[in-house]
Amino acid sequence: MTSEQSLFGNQQARPLADRIRPSSLIEVVGQDHLLEDNGQIGRLLKAKKLTSMILWGPPGSGKTTIARLLEKTADHTFIEISAILSGVTELRKVFERASLDRDTGIKTILFVDEIHRFNRAQQDSFLPYIEDGTIILVGATTENPSFELIPPLLSRTQVIVLRRLNHEALEKILIRAEREFDRKLPITEDAKINLLNMVDGDGRYLLNLVETIFMVPENKLIDRTRLVEIVQKRMPLYDRMQDQHYNLISALHKSLRSSDVDAALYWLARMLAGGEDPKYLLRRLVRFASEDVGLADPNAILQAIAGWESYTRLGSPEGELAIAQVVIYLASAPKSNAVYIGFDSATKAAKRTGSRMPPKWILNPSTSLLKKLGYGEGYQYDHDNPEGFAGQNCFPENMKREKYYKPVGRGFEYEVKKRLAQWEKIRANKTDG
Repeated sequence: MTSEQSLFGNQQARPLADRIRPSSLIEVVGQDHLLEDNGQIGRLLKAKKLTSMILWGPPGSGKTTIARLLEKTADHTFIEISAILSGVTELRKVFERASLDRDTGIKTILFVDEIHRFNRAQQDSFLPYIEDGTIILVGATTENPSFELIPPLLSRTQVIVLRRLNHEALEKILIRAEREFDRKLPITEDAKINLLNMVDGDGRYLLNLVETIFMVPENKLIDRTRLVEIVQKRMPLYDRMQDQHYNLISALHKSLRSSDVDAALYWLARMLAGGEDPKYLLRRLVRFASEDVGLADPNAILQAIAGWESYTRLGSPEGELAIAQVVIYLASAPKSNAVYIGFDSATKAAKRTGSRMPPKWILNPSTSLLKKLGYGEGYQYDHDNPEGFAGQNCFPENMKREKYYKPVGRGFEYEVKKRLAQWEKIRANKTDG
């Protein structure tokens, strides 16, 4: 072989991830909950009755591998396309070919990678061919199918959720790579742990990094510091407009509500590291101050607004410390959703009761006609009473009093609760009198 041929051959060498791709489903790691006999896919294979499915999971979790291996479990034609590279013309050709095979008694498995990239019309085109059995659709996506796929397509498929690969699964992949190279990966144990953390559960990314490490000439084991120099650290899996965005803001919100300061700081850091807009986080924190802290700590909303103002003045990254301060304050504050529940209840009552007028005594008699009509008649000025409270009923006439705001006995709301109870007692006494 000439040097030119050798060079050409090296350029065409298959990536490590492709060279050690599992050749059977039993070799797939990290997805036992799906592939074992009682798993979603295992049951279908055992019954020898494949149905259309959507494989939903993070990058590098094995979606493409599983889809391709399904071909080996059934006597079906297997066609693979990518939604990024295919359009209506390609789909039409696939459906025509599948229809011809169906006429001869051969079923077709159509694997569509990145299926969420297809628009609504393109997704609609699958429906009749799934319905009449022309194709068994296997779609793969990293995005939440509930948001990205049309309901008619979801109703005709099983959504199968793949798990992010844990360290145990990644270790197995690493061992296979070492067998392929016929030597151990030249890194320290500490560096290996860092490597497994770095890939964020992505088996394919792990193999890409492993291939890079094997190509580096080193006379000694690679430690953590040297590892970071060799491979560029991966940004956390995060998309500000997609499912992960909603998952992480939910995790932050619920950590705050659970008063888990450290977890709240972790999720805040994850979102900022992923490129989230700090102003979006600040809006949510101000909302949280009212919704979940409320009057249990009236300073919570002031702290949230002050944090927003601080960030506006400082910008990133200096201003992000102010956001962290707000997160710590809100997480450690006493919690009450009484304001939220009270306002929600009042809103429902307002919609239910329509356009009832306020009682006349509470209205200003701004003209002589209004005074003749009784506006302002009988109004008692609260400050003229010893308690600073007249106890008059401010609900519409002929509407029974309702209680919306029910403060809890935590934080400042303990004091608010005592005040309201006192006023309620005075009102009751005045009514009885």
